[in-house]
Amino acid sequence: MVAELSIHRPTFGSLLHSDPAFFSNQEEVDDSSSKNSPTSSNMSPRYYNGSTPPSGEGSPYLSPWNQPSPYTKSPWVIPSPVNHSFSKNGLVGSLAREEGHVYSLAASGDLLYTGSDSKNIRVWNNLKEFAGFKSNSGLVKAIVIHGDKIFTGHQDGKIRVWRASSRNPSAYKRVGTVPTLKDYVKSSVNPKNYVEVRRHRNVLRIKHFDAVSCLSLNEDQGLLYSGSWDKTLKVWRTSDYKCLESINAHDDAINSVVTGFDSLVFTGSADGTVKVWRRELQGRRTGHFLVQTLLKQENAVTALSVNQESAVIYCGSSDGLVNFWEREKHLSHGGVLRGHKMAVLCLASAGNLVFSGSADKSICVWRREAGGVHICLSVLTGHGGPVKCLAVEEDRESDEGDQHWIVYSGSLDKSVKVWRVSENAPEWRGYQSPRLSSSSPTQSKRRYHG
Repeated sequence: MVAELSIHRPTFGSLLHSDPAFFSNQEEVDDSSSKNSPTSSNMSPRYYNGSTPPSGEGSPYLSPWNQPSPYTKSPWVIPSPVNHSFSKNGLVGSLAREEGHVYSLAASGDLLYTGSDSKNIRVWNNLKEFAGFKSNSGLVKAIVIHGDKIFTGHQDGKIRVWRASSRNPSAYKRVGTVPTLKDYVKSSVNPKNYVEVRRHRNVLRIKHFDAVSCLSLNEDQGLLYSGSWDKTLKVWRTSDYKCLESINAHDDAINSVVTGFDSLVFTGSADGTVKVWRRELQGRRTGHFLVQTLLKQENAVTALSVNQESAVIYCGSSDGLVNFWEREKHLSHGGVLRGHKMAVLCLASAGNLVFSGSADKSICVWRREAGGVHICLSVLTGHGGPVKCLAVEEDRESDEGDQHWIVYSGSLDKSVKVWRVSENAPEWRGYQSPRLSSSSPTQSKRRYHG
């Protein structure tokens, strides 16, 4: 069956920035960032405060394919009991500390780093708090780990660098700020280093003037990428924190940046586009150049994830859909995953699995099959608020031939949940991802095979 949908959807104001304003009270948001955000004043989305969401009919942010969820028969829809024996799939445990919404996660070995709007970065080990450190200002919107360094992106436009003490692994110290004070002062004396961001306001090119919303590392090349609500993509050298490039990448806030296969970098924005950048030598200059625009739509792009093994790029957006593209098909559009009624806020991938976290408080677990078809294995529920961030680590206790993953989910309910997921879980019968008949979706009309 082929069905055509022609839908005009509203622009989503603060949602376009993945802003805390659309989940919590307006006074929790930094006033300066709201003024700087080009779309924040256009509309105030009616996302719910507290634990009671509006009805489906009353929310303008539900997916246009709003129908009773087919996943109600999933055995994981009911919150799973705490299972410390790791003998079954499901919820392992919860980490809760009543200090703020959880906006960012990063996992490395036995350690889990969590960032929140309390300005604290907490470090957890085996479900127990291990350490913590606090920034001077700016809620923690992104965390990445590079060797013994932890990079954190903040609401105040700064990137901070931390390192654990060699004598005391539970003691962390700030070892730098990006850009460095030396580079900041050196650049400030040259008028050519300033750019006009609005009338009568100039800022240094090497500094983000709005929230740093996302970070990604290319460890092989020693590069750190930062995306911001100021619409720019900046490239930093991890060895000395020097800004190598500042790119005016999008027409609206950048919500996600990920490094991918073939030295490609992908950016997703509130302007509804996903762009592909490649670092290459042109003339005497080595820089990042736009090579392709994968997606152009009305709905904000809110999350990206790259599966390095299968060379697939996934994109979540504010309409509740997950689009994907495959390298083996020259980055042609592979299809759409439809599992959420509200905005997709975060994505993560590992092995043959991809995880999508949503404002509907759930996490969909998908498995990629041969030919690019995706099977919905389960829906993880239990959070009392939107799922804002995800991280995945390999379960070292996996049995031979039965790969398991540990999934961490951070939510605006102020908690982090830990899940154990098997890659070989039985297929949930009756659902496969729809395949698009065309290679690229348009702004308001898509054709689906149902």
